[in-house]
This record gives sequence, structure tokens and C-alpha cells, in this order.
Amino acid sequence: MSSDLNLGTSAATALTRQDFVPSTEVRWCPGCGDYAVLASLLGLLPTFGIPKENFVVVSGIGCSSRFPYYVDTYGMHGIHGRPAAIATGVALANEDLSVMVVTGDGDALAIGGNHLIHALRRNVNITIILFNNRIYGLTKGQASPTSECGKITKSTPFGLIEEPFNVVSLALGAGATFVARTVDSQREHLTTTLKAAIEHKGASLVEVFQNCQIFNNGAFEALKDPEAELIRLEHGQPVLFGKDNQLCITRNAQGVLVCANAGEATPIVHDAHRVDSSLAFELSQLTDIGVMRRAPIGIFRDVDHPALDDLARAQLSFPKDRVAALQEYITGKDTWTI
Repeated sequence: MSSDLNLGTSAATALTRQDFVPSTEVRWCPGCGDYAVLASLLGLLPTFGIPKENFVVVSGIGCSSRFPYYVDTYGMHGIHGRPAAIATGVALANEDLSVMVVTGDGDALAIGGNHLIHALRRNVNITIILFNNRIYGLTKGQASPTSECGKITKSTPFGLIEEPFNVVSLALGAGATFVARTVDSQREHLTTTLKAAIEHKGASLVEVFQNCQIFNNGAFEALKDPEAELIRLEHGQPVLFGKDNQLCITRNAQGVLVCANAGEATPIVHDAHRVDSSLAFELSQLTDIGVMRRAPIGIFRDVDHPALDDLARAQLSFPKDRVAALQEYITGKDTWTI
């Protein structure tokens, strides 16, 4: 299969969901959206038909970063903001592994922002699942890089004066070859999106709108309103949405993407495999970064490009006589002149 999954040298035995369930007690607040993502992933992993020791889950710091304890695979609970960097090393070290990063909006976009954009830019063979609850949950309710402008939190008692990150736009701007968004409460969509991300060859990022029941409850509640604009993207399909698909995304006379009545306009057709990421970026900009009454979900971009770890291994490959090759490299031509 053309993905970051590798069967290794031995045939995989048939696995079930229970094979990935550890004895560790899962401890999140009741009603937390993390439970839904964990349930989807536990059900999904055995469907790939590969040994569970070929999976690695890496996390940083945050509520979602407890994931390595709750999935019976190899894993590492890293330090704040560093899971993408740790996962890069793991992917480079062993091509047989399918490496997943589980992180949050604070962990990945604040102290970990630099690691995130470079992992995506380099197209490292990892899957990044970014839980976005628009708040710092583990540290008890401070504003995060995705909190909406004007939000009153423990760290912004007079209201947040910063504009938030648009996670999908950020990932596309960094050159990510796979970018998607899903919602914790939509189990089928969540599972199919995660499956596509894990199967992708190279760096993939999935933003998960995830509810924090305690410190930011209802952050995405507006999207459940029948009048809200939850725009589902499907490759090769016209972008239609709303009750009975009465609305669409089209281009106005100035060439700008706008919402219109489907019966009065020609909808654009989504192309997730388009090498140029401009359409995906335009679609990501339709996201309401305020009260979140409009948001496209689905796979924005899914394109083929060489993965960093594959390129690195090819560059470092030596002939059978490694000693002679190394000696030739050391005693060969100068690499610089003084």
C-alpha cells in the first residue's frame, strides 16, 4: 500500500480493537471530546492489518497528550511543544513504523509552533492529530492560540485582543501534503478522515474540533445549528451544504469564493489532489474564527510528494563495503577551502 504503513519482515496477525486497549484507566473529564477520538482510533488501528508494535504514538503536554497511555502500542509522552520533533526522529530512525503525533492547540501552536511548521514543510512521514478546543484545558482555562478575539479567560480577563490561528490555513501555508479537519461528535467522518491521514505517505495533519466540557464548553455548538454553515468537502464533488444542499460555494464576479443559493449559482468542484494549494487555502479561509458559525470540514489537500525520511535514508545508503566507502568519504576531496 502506498502509505506510511509498513508490514515489516513478518506477516501481521489478525488484530481486534481489544488488542489496542491497555489496562490503564482512561482519565478525562466526563463529556470530553477526547473520548470520541480515542474510540475512533482504537477501532481503526486493527483495520490496517499490521503488528501493533509498528505503531508509535508521540505526545507533548496537555489533556490530549495522555493518549500514549491509552493506546497499547509503543509511545512517548514528551515535553511541551516538542512531539513533532520527537516524532521526526522516530520516523527517521525506523522506516517500519507508523508514527502518530497527538497534540493540542496550545501544545502545537504556541511553544510547539516552530516544530509543527517545519515537520509539515519537510514532509516527514508522520500523522499529526491536533485537538483544537480553543483553550488551555490542562492548565485550567487560559486563552490559547486558537481562542477567538474578545474571549474572556483566566489569562485575558478584559478580553483577548489577538486574532486566532486558522489551523488549516497555517498547515497549508507550511506546505503540508495532507490537511484535513473533522469534528469529535461526527464519528463516521472522524474515523474516515483519520484513516486517510494515516494512510497518506508523508506529513499529514488533521485538526479535530474537540469540546472541552469544563473550560470551554460549547465552543463549536453554533455549528450544530441547522442554520449554521458546516461545509463538507469531498474530492471531485461540487461544494454543496445546508439543509437539502440548498447552498453552495461559488466564485463571484471578482473571482472570490462566496456562499450562494445552489439554484442560482454554479458551485465550485473540490479538488483535494490539486498540486497547487491555492484552492484548498481559499476554502480554509471560509472558516469563521469567531463564533464558529461557518467551517469547512473534510480533506482540503492530499497530494504526493517525497517524504523527508525516505529521502534521508536514500542519501545515507552505503554500498556493501561500508568501511571502504567511509574511508573514501573521509579522505576524498576537500569540502571547503580556507
